[in-house]
Amino acid sequence: MLAPLLLRGAILSPLKRPRPDAPLPSAHPTLTGVRPSPAHLAAYSRLCGYRTPTHTLPLTYPHVLSFPLAMRLMTTRAFPLPLLGLVHTSIEITQHRAPTTADSLELSVHAAHLTPHRRGTEATLVTEARVDGTTVWTSSSTYLARHRTTAETPRPPRGSDPLPAHAEWPLPSDLGRRYGAVSGDRNPIHLYPLTARLLGFPRAIAHGMWTAARCLAEYDTPESAHVQIDFKAPVLLPSTVTYAADGPAFELRSSDSNTTHLSGTIR
Repeated sequence: MLAPLLLRGAILSPLKRPRPDAPLPSAHPTLTGVRPSPAHLAAYSRLCGYRTPTHTLPLTYPHVLSFPLAMRLMTTRAFPLPLLGLVHTSIEITQHRAPTTADSLELSVHAAHLTPHRRGTEATLVTEARVDGTTVWTSSSTYLARHRTTAETPRPPRGSDPLPAHAEWPLPSDLGRRYGAVSGDRNPIHLYPLTARLLGFPRAIAHGMWTAARCLAEYDTPESAHVQIDFKAPVLLPSTVTYAADGPAFELRSSDSNTTHLSGTIR
């Protein structure tokens, strides 16, 4: 299903010249009657470290269910950023109540706005999951198209003291391909060293949403929750990362340097 969209996105990418004042598509792609496949949910949960699937969906799973809609939107001519090389830079999730395996979900995605970034242009995509017309889950994701720019947006503030380390996770070289098979996100930056180098990365990088899901899997998610995650630096594959947390705050760091790859909170 996603292969034609990926091909279309790859073909259109060289034709797009991203800029923060470009018009955004007005489309709101929508899917109704969405129920997760038990086999797919189990495969996702295993790969991301969630416990054996229960009747409630993992906090990050609606993002995967809605990914075809995001792809449908981002591969249109009207979407101003090139698909190839897009980097996920942040996600904010609000869960009003946990969707369940019995729910029939209505999913929709729309582009909210573009903003200048010191490394290019960011687009914000908003996703909503509804049950019987009531919104149960929303997310707001930013995606960066890297290009030359004169924007002087401030650099993120330096982090505070590192959080206490809880575990080290070795990440294999094929993690991007494995997560791509489960999520449908087969952006070349995640797949192989060669395809990543063509887009400016020294090696394949882990999906931001895998790192987010793996960290959140360490929490017992309440029925309602609010999550804010910033993806600060790519995780090159293979590598070993350190998971650290203190109460609602968590982060993922490189085990052999001072690089913080991800920081977030869950409340």
